[in-house]
Amino acid sequence: MTGPPPGRDDARPIPQRVGRHSAEDVEGTAGVDGLPDAGGDDIYTVDVRGRRARRHGSVPPGPAAPQGGRRPAGRPGGPAADVRVRRDQERPRGTRRGRFAAGRVVLLAVVAWLAFMVVTPVHAWSTVTKVDTTPAGSRPAHTKGFTYLLVGSDSREGLTAAQRKQYATGNAAGRRTDSIILVHVSQSGGKPALVSIPRDSYVPIPGHGSNKINAAFALGGPKLLVRTVEQVTDLHIDGYVEIGFAGFADVVDSVDGVTICVPFRMNDKKAGINLQKGCQVLDGRNALGFVRARYSDPRGDIGRAERQRQFLAAIMKKALTPATVLLPWRYWAFTHAAAHGLVVGGDTSLRDASRVLLTMRAVSKDQGLSLVVPIQSLSYQTSAGSSVKWDSERARLLFRSLRNDTPLEAPPAGTDGKPSGG
Repeated sequence: MTGPPPGRDDARPIPQRVGRHSAEDVEGTAGVDGLPDAGGDDIYTVDVRGRRARRHGSVPPGPAAPQGGRRPAGRPGGPAADVRVRRDQERPRGTRRGRFAAGRVVLLAVVAWLAFMVVTPVHAWSTVTKVDTTPAGSRPAHTKGFTYLLVGSDSREGLTAAQRKQYATGNAAGRRTDSIILVHVSQSGGKPALVSIPRDSYVPIPGHGSNKINAAFALGGPKLLVRTVEQVTDLHIDGYVEIGFAGFADVVDSVDGVTICVPFRMNDKKAGINLQKGCQVLDGRNALGFVRARYSDPRGDIGRAERQRQFLAAIMKKALTPATVLLPWRYWAFTHAAAHGLVVGGDTSLRDASRVLLTMRAVSKDQGLSLVVPIQSLSYQTSAGSSVKWDSERARLLFRSLRNDTPLEAPPAGTDGKPSGG
């Protein structure tokens, strides 16, 4: 069969259907201009965006598109996606730097605060008055646990004339005891305890016959008082802490008052107070009168001893709140007010004083015991006048428990302040 020779127009490719085929179907030889031959059904496209981006200094292109113009799922490509990837890689680096800087600031602040917390009481401790309280002669042996003597005195030292009038303390010279408290810290796992010794307790005083125990303080100061307490209890006193009137008032005012639940109306001119029954915030003047009052309390010395322990627990509860500890100026004021008017034994350390404070704190949280030496009579007639007579048998049992550091979990019999003799 013959015919005219094919012309150029006869070579025009016939449009083909676009479809999906396997890789073998689309393979072919290169055609004009390097394009694949039309022998396959798929149309090939070339993405030149990446090449243009390189010419313009942008980021490298993503992976080339596969046959059929489709990209693998989960692998977005193109310049925009590449920019996002690079930004995501750079962002954590800057964030880490910022977090590290912030962490350093927080760490430095914490270290500075801890240093302040330590330095403040140490500085306050350096201002306290130290006296020799080590008694002469033989003393009870050291035993397990720690026993301290905490004394509240009526010393007017440090008070101005205006303060003496404000606090209704009078102008008596010297100092006497307003409270005598044994502080026992167990090493056997028992609860710490505050044990009040009524100041009218009738006991033998070395070198001075028998008298009310507060006479020992008036006659021979802290040294004779320590010796007297050791003799009648057979307990070795490991440290001595005394605070005067000025210290009481200043400590309370340094924490903006203390909450006290007054058990009954107290109108006592000698103590300078007129308090209504109920819980209320007392300032330094009223708090001092609250712990001093005797004549407005029907239980006399026993009621006063109980109020003193109540006050000590309340002041420590207030002193250790975040409002006091976390505010530098208030923390400084409290520690230095506590040091003002404070007298300690020459062998009493800051660690010893801390144990006393922590015992008061434990009592305020019902984690310690608040006790009174067992009593037989509140009106025992002696040469020194109406006195407090101990219940000798129960008192010996209590002191033996403290001496042996027997763990105490509940108040021993007779330590509630109620006379056993009626």
